[in-house]
Amino acid sequence: MPAVARGPRRRSLTWLQGLGCGAAVALVPAAALLLGVLLLPGMLSVAYDRQPGRPVARTVLLCGAAAVVAPAMALWNAGATIDASLALLGDLRVTGTAWSAAAVGWILAELAPVVALAVLETVTAARAARLRSERDKLASEWGFEND
Repeated sequence: MPAVARGPRRRSLTWLQGLGCGAAVALVPAAALLLGVLLLPGMLSVAYDRQPGRPVARTVLLCGAAAVVAPAMALWNAGATIDASLALLGDLRVTGTAWSAAAVGWILAELAPVVALAVLETVTAARAARLRSERDKLASEWGFEND
């Protein structure tokens, strides 16, 4: 049976994600409100990250999601009401922590390649210097002229 070439299925995936978000808002509006506000930087990074695999967006969402666990548990323990959700969002420490964690994820995603490049260049320069030194030592032992 010949393989059928399939086009991108982006539209149906977006539709299903919208359906899932709508169901979450309808079924658990307090949790949807809390998660929507606390994960707002991550959602914005998903919208604006155009790199393949969305590495910055994934890092921002991962760091933001780590900071959302405690408020989500607090909401659950408080009865998962809109009032409890608004009370948690009104606490600047909750929102500030989640958004700061997302900012740290963004900074890490932007700085990690720069730091890795600097480390690799330093290691390469040190190895090149060591090899030049060894070459010069061998050249002097064998009586070759140095260039």
